[in-house]
Amino acid sequence: MSGIAHHLLRRGLEATHENLYPGAVAVQSTDDGNDDRLKSIPVWGIATLWVTLLLFIFVHFVITYTYGTIVATLTTIETPTATAFTVESAESDETDAPLLSGDQKLATPTPSTEPELFLIKSKPITSKIRTTVKHLKAQAGPWSRFRGLHVAIIYHLAYGLLFNFFSSFARSPLAQSLFAVVSHTILSRLNMTWTHIVMSNPSPKSWWRRFPSLKTGRKIFFPTAVWAVADQLALYVPALMFGTYGLQRYAEDPSHYREVAPEVFASDVSQVFICGLVALFIVFAIVFPAQVTLTRVQASMLPEEDEAIVPFDRTFGGKVEPTIVGGSGCVSMLDAWKTFDWASRIRLIKLYVKVIALQVVTTLFFIGVFVGEARLIMGDDFNKVVKKAHEGLRH
Repeated sequence: MSGIAHHLLRRGLEATHENLYPGAVAVQSTDDGNDDRLKSIPVWGIATLWVTLLLFIFVHFVITYTYGTIVATLTTIETPTATAFTVESAESDETDAPLLSGDQKLATPTPSTEPELFLIKSKPITSKIRTTVKHLKAQAGPWSRFRGLHVAIIYHLAYGLLFNFFSSFARSPLAQSLFAVVSHTILSRLNMTWTHIVMSNPSPKSWWRRFPSLKTGRKIFFPTAVWAVADQLALYVPALMFGTYGLQRYAEDPSHYREVAPEVFASDVSQVFICGLVALFIVFAIVFPAQVTLTRVQASMLPEEDEAIVPFDRTFGGKVEPTIVGGSGCVSMLDAWKTFDWASRIRLIKLYVKVIALQVVTTLFFIGVFVGEARLIMGDDFNKVVKKAHEGLRH
């Protein structure tokens, strides 16, 4: 399918070039004397394919950024709340007790009873994606699903510049991982600024005025480095295993499976499965706790003048001591993880599963739409493109 999509995209670019430059020669090919040339794609067809591609990119971005990043951050920092109320006990528990007049009630002694206290836990706002987005729109307006996007763009641009600068000194995989960790750590204060923007109510202050000072930001250096190391482990260890098993030959030549014996191919498949299991283990056992811990440590340093957009316990159950009384002003890494109870962990994992499922379903849907449009627009030429794609994979 990827080969077919590649040929369709290449043909779309060629058709775009032909329409922009009418004098250009169309790409043609013949096979054993058979005329195999492709007809020009009409302008409306090119526009349709590009609109579909851009729509897919936008939808995929919304799912990833809004649901997988913003909602996930709010799920990580939300503190479940409970409502307390008291219930006065009845004067008599007997259903057949006689009704007494006012004087008889005064004359009859009654044992003193304490009122009963009940706690009802409120359902978290982030328990569902829909309720979270609805809450964001009510509190921060219709564009709240893209809040913090400008800071996220700046962060990724700055990260790309730093990483490419450091990578110019060494190209080994281990050095690349080290440079990634260093780049993330240098930009940790910018990352914390994004977290504060996402988790708080709208503020009139510009993002650079919310940038933490070096004295405050240095508290986040170590948690950021720990998360960055965990993130690199999830990439480096499976890749190292992949290379050790010699599985890169399939990436270099997708048709290699035709050249190996069935028992060798079955062994390679099991090794790929082992690599996937190791990657999943690292993600859930190391990356997930590191990400949660980092986000909650960042949230614990939310300035006093900013109000969280979801219920949030600044004290983390009394674990955080304000700087005004000599405390650190932030939660420790261990307490950040321990105060994130199992109900919240499960809720966050369910959110990630939903996001992945949405991404897969959306991708499959748009592939179907794109291929259907291409077949309708190109007609008989579509089968020629598919044939060329298969030939390209074989060679």
